[in-house]
Amino acid sequence: MTSLRPLGTSGLDVFPLALGGNVFGWTADETQSFAVLDAYAAAGGNFIDTADGYSAWAPGNEGGESETIIGNWLASRGNRSDVVIATKVGAHPRYKGLAPANIKAAVEESLRRLRTEYIDLYYTHFDDPGVPVEDFVTALDQLVKEGKVRAVAASNITPERLQEALDFSAREGLTAYSAIQPHYNLVSRDTYEGQLLETAERAGLGAVPYFALASGFLTGKYRPGASVESARAEGAGKHLETERGRKVLGALDTVAQERGAEIATVALAWLAARPTVAAPLASARTAEQLPALLAVAGLELTADELAALTAASE
Repeated sequence: MTSLRPLGTSGLDVFPLALGGNVFGWTADETQSFAVLDAYAAAGGNFIDTADGYSAWAPGNEGGESETIIGNWLASRGNRSDVVIATKVGAHPRYKGLAPANIKAAVEESLRRLRTEYIDLYYTHFDDPGVPVEDFVTALDQLVKEGKVRAVAASNITPERLQEALDFSAREGLTAYSAIQPHYNLVSRDTYEGQLLETAERAGLGAVPYFALASGFLTGKYRPGASVESARAEGAGKHLETERGRKVLGALDTVAQERGAEIATVALAWLAARPTVAAPLASARTAEQLPALLAVAGLELTADELAALTAASE
């Protein structure tokens, strides 16, 4: 049994790979999604990440499709208490932003779609600069007091606003952010490393980095001259044009070959070893894509391997 890791100050213990639900109801239908969820749970996985806005961007969708599929899966498998469910508020087309009334209405919709009485980890999906931190921190604290949410977290937030929210929570004795979801991977380090990471580290927050595989670039399938069929190919392919991207691939190839591991596994293992990181976040459209992701739980890189990857990604 893979040992779970504490998620910041949330009191939640999570598998070292968070399963992203952004593909459920978008590039994976309910049957495919169930297969992925079943395989993840069978491997000991317990940390599923979604958002109320997934996947409003897909033609014919209105948002909430991912939550609905996860809710149907939880209900059919009867395993709610075994799973840590994270979802987010603020980006659903009908429930945009962090005004208290919006948070209050949106959480009820998420609970209904997820077919559950509580959400383990509730993120503010994007900061809403028009709303004072006092307003949304108080609204989130209320949800915790009502038992609808167990812990709260922040995604896409500046270090300044994060600190402001933490200070207000501490001053007023309200539920504080316990985790953070930053954009962070071997070829995108600048958003998180620096002030945001320092703020998270000081407060004991656990990080769950998204785009952990840089939209698929860090799986190694993007190579000069290779064409990849993927909804995210254009975004991932651009890293091949940078020196950093090419150097990172080279370093990943070396470590993967020496360890007999998949390139994606090595990229996730580097991330899992970074300060504050509790569990990298990655999604799988099919159960066949899962083993390389799940293997991060059993791969601990040496100090030399970590140093080589870090140097290549500078």
